[in-house]
Amino acid sequence: MKIAKNDIPAQIDIPGATARMTLDFGDATGYGTMSGEYFSLAQGTDIAPLLKGLETDLCQSPHWGYMIEGEVTVTYADGSEETAAGGDLFYWPPGHSIRVGADAEIILFSPQAEHCTVVEHLRKQLAAGS
Repeated sequence: MKIAKNDIPAQIDIPGATARMTLDFGDATGYGTMSGEYFSLAQGTDIAPLLKGLETDLCQSPHWGYMIEGEVTVTYADGSEETAAGGDLFYWPPGHSIRVGADAEIILFSPQAEHCTVVEHLRKQLAAGS
């Protein structure tokens, strides 16, 4: 799920202040501590090969975030895809992979335990030369 800034309804719109809000933007029920993450990813990055060995060979952590700049395409377990670009808010549920279409700067908020498991797996894959 992603939404462009201008597609988010303004709840307050007065000179000098605009507050936009979208409701039901993912569900964090059952997740504990969250982590805040800043990712810089180069065009052409595809993490799919590094996810091999995880459940369904996909990232099993949900992410809520903001695409500062660039373009990232997310592929979900059912094969569907969507592309987030600079200025988009997004929610990526568990069961996804990403590839970068244009150099990207991303802010993520993720359940700490779930995403640390994925990041540690990626680190091991990189150390093994996958």
